[in-house]
Amino acid sequence: MSEAGNRRARLARASRRLATQPRLPLLAGVLPGLAALAEVLARTTTTQTIPAIAIPSGPTQSLRIGSTPVSFQGALILCLLVLAATIPPGLLRPPAAAITVTLANTFELSLFHLVTIAGAVVQVVALYRCGRCGARWSAAAPALGLPFLILALAETRPPGPDTGTLTVLLAALAPAAAWAGLTHRARAEALAHSAAREVAASTLLEHTARGERARIARELHDVVAHHISMIAVQAETARLATPGMPAAGAGRLLEIGDTARAALTEMRRLLGVLREDARATGPDGRPPDPPGADRRPQPSLHQLNDLLDHARNAARTGVRLIVSGPPVPLDPGVELAAYRIIQEALTNARRHAPGAAVDVELHYTPEVLRLRIRDNGPGLSPTQAAQAAQPGSGGHGLLGMHERAGAVGGRLRTGPATVGGFVVEATLPANAEVTP
Repeated sequence: MSEAGNRRARLARASRRLATQPRLPLLAGVLPGLAALAEVLARTTTTQTIPAIAIPSGPTQSLRIGSTPVSFQGALILCLLVLAATIPPGLLRPPAAAITVTLANTFELSLFHLVTIAGAVVQVVALYRCGRCGARWSAAAPALGLPFLILALAETRPPGPDTGTLTVLLAALAPAAAWAGLTHRARAEALAHSAAREVAASTLLEHTARGERARIARELHDVVAHHISMIAVQAETARLATPGMPAAGAGRLLEIGDTARAALTEMRRLLGVLREDARATGPDGRPPDPPGADRRPQPSLHQLNDLLDHARNAARTGVRLIVSGPPVPLDPGVELAAYRIIQEALTNARRHAPGAAVDVELHYTPEVLRLRIRDNGPGLSPTQAAQAAQPGSGGHGLLGMHERAGAVGGRLRTGPATVGGFVVEATLPANAEVTP
């Protein structure tokens, strides 16, 4: 992070700590009050603008501030008004503070033709906070600046230069501060509503996606799974009901049934994944497992020997495994991609080059895992291989291998081998940081 970013972060932390102090509001009101009293004292001894106010009730004591005679009661009332115009924002809620400060400054100007700088600043801040607080009548906060406009226009005696300037500024800035607070609150509410709409839209999109996954799961279960189960049943029925069937034919039908049942098992696992988000959550917050669901982990290279044994039995041909380099721990996603690529390559070899021997080579390095699956069949021409790998051409096996390799950051190449046959070569990144 840059130095400027560090400074901003430190200032933000300091601001949060300061805002949590319990005595901060009182301190924020007392300091402007003391500043206003000091300003009144300075003005009375230098500008001589405070007139005497006669209070008829009871005897009064006269004192002189500068050359202007001021009654003791008038000076006391002035001090109380100055404090009432500065302290309330630290003690009261924004609406009550704004009203109190406005009344105090209005009486101060009407009776003494005086307004302090601290009082003017507090007036602007109080109206801004009132407009921003979001109270029911906060929209009327700009009207609290109207008394200062009236006093600025109806002034009959010449005030001091500072007082006249502050009165005009209050007449202009007080409504502007209230409008600024209202604008800030409206912008915050608009941002909150926008965020709520985005959350609602994302939730709707998620529910739509869950519904689509559930629909796909139903289609797979009702259509595809039914046809695969029929293949298994018909293969088993043909094997048992056909008299005099050769042993080789019976074995082939048995393998067809076993393959169909394995496909059904894989489809049930896939259906469980598709339906997981559409199911209601259980007591622990996770989707409950359906009865009889297959929750085995995804295959990895540890099950590679079982896959090769199944390929040997299904194709009645030789499948050789060649491993070079010390095996390194791999990310589960990389292992799953490698397993599926080998599985699809063996399926393609059995389909397009029946009876051909297949070599499966794994070369481990600290950085990558290299796969090479080659058969000694007739293979495909480069044009046929390129066409098969294109989307929409029916070559979903080759395309799926490319997608699996790309999903984990690897590369895959398919095509005719230099010595005949067809070859699939993949380079997948190894993750040496994975704990075995």
